[in-house]
Amino acid sequence: MSDLKNKQCKPCEGGVCPLDGNLAQQHVGEVPGWDLSDDAKSIVRTLRFGDFSATMLFVNAMAFMAEQQGHHPDFVTGYGYCEIRYTTHAIGGLSENDFICAAKINELLEP
Repeated sequence: MSDLKNKQCKPCEGGVCPLDGNLAQQHVGEVPGWDLSDDAKSIVRTLRFGDFSATMLFVNAMAFMAEQQGHHPDFVTGYGYCEIRYTTHAIGGLSENDFICAAKINELLEP
């Protein structure tokens, strides 16, 4: 098993194929709490928090990490929750970058 949280995202501006469903399924097993979409083009995780402040603290930490990696999620947030979706828009599907960032988000949640 690769140590995704210790990897760095590589720029992806298209021209490469997205991960196939089998490889995506293998990678999603390396990021607990994340689910593969039915079309295998994205991964998603929904988090619950005790209040709005805790939610926003997490969202800001996630945004900082995403900026450092140059790879940004789509997300919806509100009082006590945040739904995060990763896909690599430039290739219309999943890349290793999506799983690297998912692993880094999981690391943000560790006590």
